Amino acid sequence: MEKYVLSQLPIDSILPSLKTALRDHRNVVLSADPGAGKTTRVPIALLDSEWLSGRKIVMLEPRRLAAQRAATYMAQQLNEKAGQTVGYRIRGDVKAGAHTRIEVLTEGILTRMLQTGPELEGVGLVIFDEFHERSIHADLGLAFTLDVQEHLRPDLRILVMSATLDGMAISALLGNAPIIKSEGRIFPVTTHYLNHTDERALDRRVAGSVIEALRKEKGDVLVFLPGQREIRRVESLLNEERLTGRPEGDDGPTRHNISVHMLYGEASPQQQQSALAGAPEGTRKVILSTNIAETSLTIDGVRVVIDAGLSREPRFDPRRGMPALVTIPASQASADQRRGRAGRQSPGACYRLWTEGQQQELPRYSQPEILTTDLAPLATELVQWGDPNGSHLRFLDPPPAAHLSQARTLLSNMGACDSEGKLTDHGKAMSQIPIHPRLAHMVVKGKELGLGALACDVAALLEERDLLRGDTDTDIDLYARWYVLRNGGRCDKFARDRALAQSKRLREIIGSGESVKNEDKLGVLLALAYPERVAKRRDEKYQLASGTVAILPKGSLLAREPFLAIGDVDGSGNSVRVFLAAAITEKDVLEVFSERLRTEEEIQWDEGREKVIARRVAFLGSIELSESPIHPTPEQIGHALLDGIRAMGIGSLNWTKAATSFRARSEWLRKSGFVDGEWPNIGDQHLLNTMEVWLLPFLGGISRRSQIEGLDLPPVLKSLFSHRQLQEVDRLAPTHLTVPSGSRIALDYSGERPVLGVRLQEMFGELETPTVAGGRVKVVVHLLSPAHRPLAVTQDLPSFWKNAYPEVRKDMRGQYPKHHWPEDPLEATPTKHSKLKR
Repeated sequence: MEKYVLSQLPIDSILPSLKTALRDHRNVVLSADPGAGKTTRVPIALLDSEWLSGRKIVMLEPRRLAAQRAATYMAQQLNEKAGQTVGYRIRGDVKAGAHTRIEVLTEGILTRMLQTGPELEGVGLVIFDEFHERSIHADLGLAFTLDVQEHLRPDLRILVMSATLDGMAISALLGNAPIIKSEGRIFPVTTHYLNHTDERALDRRVAGSVIEALRKEKGDVLVFLPGQREIRRVESLLNEERLTGRPEGDDGPTRHNISVHMLYGEASPQQQQSALAGAPEGTRKVILSTNIAETSLTIDGVRVVIDAGLSREPRFDPRRGMPALVTIPASQASADQRRGRAGRQSPGACYRLWTEGQQQELPRYSQPEILTTDLAPLATELVQWGDPNGSHLRFLDPPPAAHLSQARTLLSNMGACDSEGKLTDHGKAMSQIPIHPRLAHMVVKGKELGLGALACDVAALLEERDLLRGDTDTDIDLYARWYVLRNGGRCDKFARDRALAQSKRLREIIGSGESVKNEDKLGVLLALAYPERVAKRRDEKYQLASGTVAILPKGSLLAREPFLAIGDVDGSGNSVRVFLAAAITEKDVLEVFSERLRTEEEIQWDEGREKVIARRVAFLGSIELSESPIHPTPEQIGHALLDGIRAMGIGSLNWTKAATSFRARSEWLRKSGFVDGEWPNIGDQHLLNTMEVWLLPFLGGISRRSQIEGLDLPPVLKSLFSHRQLQEVDRLAPTHLTVPSGSRIALDYSGERPVLGVRLQEMFGELETPTVAGGRVKVVVHLLSPAHRPLAVTQDLPSFWKNAYPEVRKDMRGQYPKHHWPEDPLEATPTKHSKLKR
């Protein structure tokens, strides 16, 4: 291979050992520090290996940008263009031919190759580069490749390469594969920490650090931020500082010609190339990047790294069936990777926006994606592979059981697999479309409904970034995106081009040649992809079929729609914010999801209407759709009434004076022990607990509260008593006592002892305290004033007349001079009249 003229890199020193290891072993682990040159040197060095026998090398990269640049750089080293000896395959872009010996792929491409042709014919070596990033595609691709190696291709070699990796664990997974270690080429990097926590907003902290670094350091500045939102905010603040084109002579570092660039996965090729290109002589660059620049990419001229210490990653909640992007602290390994970017070409500096103490609290490694993300795509691949549970595959970290179970349930609900975990015809059709299973299901079903072309548009819009992102005047309506996709207008041109290209590819795959039409069915298609996010308006919010509550942005025109299909949400817990939705009619919901509707008959108490309702209701998840009346039996109505009474409390019944009196008398006798044998308990709690026994038989013809309130309770309560017991109640606990004046006065049995409240003048001449319970209990006599206010309480009338009455008489004569207050109450005639007759 004399034509390969390559500059010296640290990886060169271990290449002989690596070649020997791959000659003698099927699997090898290469641990190489950043800057060693492993990505672009190793594949070329292995091309002439005898064991390769002229077959090709396939190398996986975690990102499209890294795959393109790695292939292009290797081709340049061979004085060729990408697509000759070295090529690449990424979605929507292929540079490879019949004579290509090294193919750089994004990880999902390998999975597709394995599913299509598991033997990997013509491939002699599979390289998993940057494996420490632990993407789910890399984990699954490695598991499949190991399975192929074990059962179909014992001659296939596997090389796992990484900069920061638990080498022993991956070696064990690969059958105790040898580990080759290479030191990287990295210059000294001075690390600066904060002295104390900075409480300012992230964008202001980062912008301030950029200005400080430009003042103190030389070279270009690479800034790591968690996402595009933060990148744009920092860019705005730096532009406010007039970092570009400031006249010579101004104070501070901004007198230089400084340009600000943005680098993230969804940036246009022009933006990416501009960010990665070297700065013109006499100028400096500030590159605001996500973790896309953490590995694989060397950016010429970068000597300073500013690390916000954050990462934005998807986290999946199997209970809600929804992923959400969360911002978390970067791991120590990730921070070290970022720091290393400053020392790839010369000594540099790294500014970490956290304290040295906080550094020790960071997790050592980032969590593998397989433990945190949506497993529906992985579950689909496992079913297609013939191992639905993945139990026969070797994973470094097995997929969580709860996540995988939820994903399998989703596939089953979509009709993609049967009860035995095998792909159905519908599932096979889905598996031919290289997109998320939800979207594949939508496209296949959409074609069946005559909406194939429109479904491809919707899938492309959901896959690519929002065409109208950043336009604050745009509603969340999917229709606005689709209209711009088809008709143009103010939008993200790069995103539109990618969405159009993806829609075209999908239409070619499913053979959908019809024109795009029926845009009023956008909601139907969105609902097919996310049936659990079909939502019904409830007050000012929307109830999702999953049970979650969704909140629309203020002023959204969709807020008037009774039903929505929701495609993009953010948030956690029981409430989420809606970022993308489309209107859908109730008729469409009933038609499209007819097989998923759950029908229930409800005979229950309606608290709001205070009556029993009886209806048959169709549900989609937690959403109540259509209803129709049913005709329940009297017994069913009665039991629903009892539920309502329990909810309202026993006090909701018609407690007239007669009913209250009877219950109080009976309960006093029962609690006081003045009755023999079994005695009915008609206390509050017992009545509530036994309503089926005493109340249900009397509820015929009653269905609402107003009728309950008219129920005559005394006969109902007395039905629990025998004739003898009712006689005992009247004999031992009479309702009234006749006093000396001849009046019949009601007794109060609500306390421990019965109370007789009577005006004092009506008791003149009475020497004995009245009794109940067959003379065993003296009643408590409340002697009242003419105004019915208590004057005295006694159970000993003789003592009262003798000792207390004189003082009462003295006080009352002055207060009530027209009333009769005799000196000798025992000789006075009792009277019902309040005043003296003149």
